[in-house]
Amino acid sequence: MERIRARQTSEQTSNATRQKRIRQTITRGGAAMKITRDLGKTAADTPKAPKTKAPRRKRATVGRPRKAEGKAIAADKILDAAEDLFSKHGFDGVTMREVAALANVDPALAHYYFSTKQGLFDAVLERRAELVFSERMGAFDVYEAAAASGKGSIEGAVAAFVIPLLERARNGDEGWKNYFRLLALVNNDPNHVAQSVMSYFDPLVHRLIAAVSRALPGAREEDLFWCFHFLTGSLTLALSRTGRLDRVSGGRCRSDDLASIEPRMVEYCAAGFRSVCVPPKKTRAK
Repeated sequence: MERIRARQTSEQTSNATRQKRIRQTITRGGAAMKITRDLGKTAADTPKAPKTKAPRRKRATVGRPRKAEGKAIAADKILDAAEDLFSKHGFDGVTMREVAALANVDPALAHYYFSTKQGLFDAVLERRAELVFSERMGAFDVYEAAAASGKGSIEGAVAAFVIPLLERARNGDEGWKNYFRLLALVNNDPNHVAQSVMSYFDPLVHRLIAAVSRALPGAREEDLFWCFHFLTGSLTLALSRTGRLDRVSGGRCRSDDLASIEPRMVEYCAAGFRSVCVPPKKTRAK
């Protein structure tokens, strides 16, 4: 029993150390970035970077506009219910009638606001997309301000890309957990239902590639994109929280332990970029 407690204490200490180190990698040697639900804001002594606005995106206004506060609340209840069901069963496994039943509203009201299931699905994905986009862009603003003064690193670029999502998933309410499970689903969906919101995040991908490219001069562009592909696979699996890790590790690791996943994912992905993207040194001829 004492050995188990000692191992748990050691693991907690290790996690805390890793968390602190990863947060500092974003502005290595500089002011630490505040990664909380207010992510995107920095400590007072953090170098100021120009604000990046999310691209204008047409809101999901399929159906008729809301005219009263009571109706707005009803629409939000429908969105919450749809988010829950879509995250568990996907687009094809949910009906408008099931959403209305969970929201405790008349099915006609769901059609009134969103017209079709596709309209409702788009509205669910878009509702939180702008905030997520802004937080991640804010993280890159902070990283790039540090990189401009010579404090850039692959770890910092990767952390700016993944930690805002993982922090939201870890600290958010059940609605946020449902949203990230849904994002994980659509990230693996080649159908049209996944394209609208996923393409919205494409500027973040290009910003990551550019940041890592500056940290790894000479890296081939195709290798950078392959590494992004592997990174986003790891991120998608982490957001899915499938429980498989719990089983295969015999309980040593938990798929919902995002506090442990965060620093390890940054280190793992940064090492992958270095290994794949750095050209091997030519062997000298004897």
